Amino acid sequence: MTKLANKILKTRFTLGAVLVVAFLSGCASKIDIASEQNQISEFITKADIASKLDNPLIGADETNWWKKLDSTQLNQLVSDALANNYDLKTSQLTLKSALARLGEQKAQYLPQGGIGIGSTRSDSVSTFDRQSSAGVNLDWQLDLFGRITALVDAAQASTMSQAEQVRLLQIEVVSSVVKGFVSYQGNVEKQNIITLQIDALKQGIDVLQARVDEGVANDLDLNRTMAQLRQQQTLIPAIKYAKYRDLSTLAVLTGRLAQDVELKDEQAILTHEFNVALSQPNNAIALRPDISRALYDFSQANSLSVSASKALLPDISLSAFANVLSINSLGLRDTQQQWQVAPQLQWSLLSYPALLAQRDAQQFLSEAAYSDYQQVVLKALSESELSLQLLVNQAQQKQFADQRYSFANKAFLQANAMYEEGQIPYLELLDARQDVLIAQENAVDLTISSMLAKVNAYQSFNGQWSYALNNNKK
Repeated sequence: MTKLANKILKTRFTLGAVLVVAFLSGCASKIDIASEQNQISEFITKADIASKLDNPLIGADETNWWKKLDSTQLNQLVSDALANNYDLKTSQLTLKSALARLGEQKAQYLPQGGIGIGSTRSDSVSTFDRQSSAGVNLDWQLDLFGRITALVDAAQASTMSQAEQVRLLQIEVVSSVVKGFVSYQGNVEKQNIITLQIDALKQGIDVLQARVDEGVANDLDLNRTMAQLRQQQTLIPAIKYAKYRDLSTLAVLTGRLAQDVELKDEQAILTHEFNVALSQPNNAIALRPDISRALYDFSQANSLSVSASKALLPDISLSAFANVLSINSLGLRDTQQQWQVAPQLQWSLLSYPALLAQRDAQQFLSEAAYSDYQQVVLKALSESELSLQLLVNQAQQKQFADQRYSFANKAFLQANAMYEEGQIPYLELLDARQDVLIAQENAVDLTISSMLAKVNAYQSFNGQWSYALNNNKK
């Protein structure tokens, strides 16, 4: 943590220098998204987080990484979640709305107006008995100063930001499904181990009770063993609740009720070979949707700031109309034509104080979006490095837990052999068995934590596999 904090402090000013160029240039024109993405990619490449770890991560492509677990159930859950998750559907519909609004904004480049056709018939004195008319009215806003263009740029940036939000949700859904499935299978295995511990304690209690009845042993060992039994029995309801919680989580992710989710026991997944391999870790950070979305939000705020500045300039437009009038006829015969084209200039000089305040407000929002962009980049770097540190630490803990279980199992085998030869009493054999079960439970806990750390690493380095996920869906 200290090493990470020092690195973040050292890179904060570097990151500011990288991004401030875009901010200063953005105040005068549209943000160059491609250039910004290249600068961020170069900055992350210089940080080179993955290479600083002892555990190499460069390897196979991470596309569909969850399929490495070779679980048909898990693969189906992921597919169901991507197809049925309501948060995803909501975000996708919001994206469609943003695309429609972008089209509406682009239409402002075109002349606006309408066509009117009408006819009247009257018996009033001194008026024509019948007449008909048809007319066309047009109003064309000339974008000489780029205000409409700035609004179109803002709408386009908003649309891209929403597209990144969809990708962000897809990452969350896939990762949460895998975590929920692994947690469920782990809790099933933990329940099995606790059940074995309870059986072992009950056997020990039977032996102790017989020894107490014979006057060979006292109640102290019996009561201590009874207390251990109750302690293990209290864990069963908690484990059952944890299993139901995992089912409920998976149900919400897949758009169903918990009672509609049926999972088969698949504890083999806990021992399945599952390693984190990233083809290009730096790109996996640079292409993260949270970074891209923050960039598009900054671009949108900048474009709105430009539009607010352009509102201080005059609006120039062309107005035109053409009209056809037919007298004493309900059809367009014997007509009179009229047409007119008039340029217009409108300058809101009296509204300048309000327009200046609006411009200043939007510029502050642009600065806020820029600051948020910096924070998102730093947070992404920190989160990615922490996920790798957790991955390494969990692997080390799991190694020690596995060794503990191995030694405890050897001790139990030795105790069993000694008991058969009459060298130790039965209670010592039960103690050795209890040690094995406790060590096994600890090993399962660390196995689950290690697998979740691997999922978390894929979730943090999501830039490439999330794009591949979108492409596969298309």
